[in-house]
Amino acid sequence: MSNTVDFDEELIRRYAGSGPRYTSYPTAMEFTPAVGEQDYLAWVKESNLKGRPLSLYVHIPFCAHVCYYCACNKIVTADRSRAQPYLDSLYREIRLQASLVDPGRRVEQLHWGGGTPTFLSEQQMCELMRVLGENFYLHEDDSGEYSIEIDPRELREHTLPVLRDIGFNRVSLGVQDFNPKVQEAVHRIQPEEQTLGALRQARELGFRSINIDLMYGLPLQTLETFSETLEKVIDARPERLSVFNYAHLPERFKPQRRINREDLPGADEKLAILALTIEKLIAAGYQYIGMDHFALLDDELAEAQRTGTLHRNFQGYSTHADSDLISMGVSAISLMPGGYSQNCMTVEEYIRDLDEPHLPIVRGVALNDDDRVRGEVIQQLICNNTLDMRRIENEFGIRFREYFASELEQLEGMAEDGLILVGDHGLEVTAKGRLLIRNICRVFDRYRVEEEERFSKMI
Repeated sequence: MSNTVDFDEELIRRYAGSGPRYTSYPTAMEFTPAVGEQDYLAWVKESNLKGRPLSLYVHIPFCAHVCYYCACNKIVTADRSRAQPYLDSLYREIRLQASLVDPGRRVEQLHWGGGTPTFLSEQQMCELMRVLGENFYLHEDDSGEYSIEIDPRELREHTLPVLRDIGFNRVSLGVQDFNPKVQEAVHRIQPEEQTLGALRQARELGFRSINIDLMYGLPLQTLETFSETLEKVIDARPERLSVFNYAHLPERFKPQRRINREDLPGADEKLAILALTIEKLIAAGYQYIGMDHFALLDDELAEAQRTGTLHRNFQGYSTHADSDLISMGVSAISLMPGGYSQNCMTVEEYIRDLDEPHLPIVRGVALNDDDRVRGEVIQQLICNNTLDMRRIENEFGIRFREYFASELEQLEGMAEDGLILVGDHGLEVTAKGRLLIRNICRVFDRYRVEEEERFSKMI
């Protein structure tokens, strides 16, 4: 598969708009309270019959500092004692969830996110992993994909050694930007050596993959300053990079109200930063996976895309398409064969529900046959930039051109603009279309809404 991206500024401007990121289909916007614990219990039984491997996600919602750009579900507090009551409830959920699944189902993928998972003490992190290991079938030979999100400001002397010792082999470092003025504008003062020192230590400890998160469109960013950040990151050579588009939605996310809108880069500068990012990273030997993600050419993520086995979920792109996802913690979203389910959004509700005890599921969506067809179409496009119509027909027993007649008609304009190639048996996203993949996927989304401001900007 080609690693080229054709940055057509005129087309990007014409197609600019808001839309889902398709970490799920249907998206979380379609979740309703009609789905609850009983639905989930039935779905887990179905999952056990299939016997697929498991992917576990654990949400730690606490942060010691507020970053003004953040749109995550979090609790900002300096009181570390608040973590233990939450963990006690999390252990109850872990035991409840584990009691539902067949014990022989191995956990191929594990991820701790937040918030800031390293808000926890080393002792608490060891205890959490111990409880997970006592209740789920974890790898003990370091062959699983076990990752954790890290704020370098929250690393203590023994944090990384402890994380490696308890089984983590991948880390994701939050950086956003190395420029001190940008860091000050978003209230995330993080000296360069603090970040690079964490990266070096992770390498020395044998973590086999390191991801760095960057963000473009932040206040006071310029083409020149972000170019300097990119050079430093390229020199550090992380295996993967996530370069997110900052979505300024202060009406939805209170911390963003502290950002001065006048300090944000204009549309022209933001597009130039994106173009420079793609150009520099591809030239440095990274594969543009899609959306916000890059990986070194020999990374498992890049290889999965080349072989057509890449998957996308709530953690982004993944190599584990064959796993069922159990997510635990406040606001966590699980995926079983029958549908998506989400836990309650506040710690108070979470603790109350698990005191009863029952699973704290408050909403979700049951998948119907149409959802499954469209979800697979979107997966193929957003992961591999191709769509095999015959594969869809064979898997779902439909005639593709009849089933998607109106969608193929809508795609004619995109084909004329050179975003896609439509063949007798498939679609191919062109180098021009790769940056507009969300627009292409949106054509197949029957839930898409007119209120585009509900979603982040596509570029």
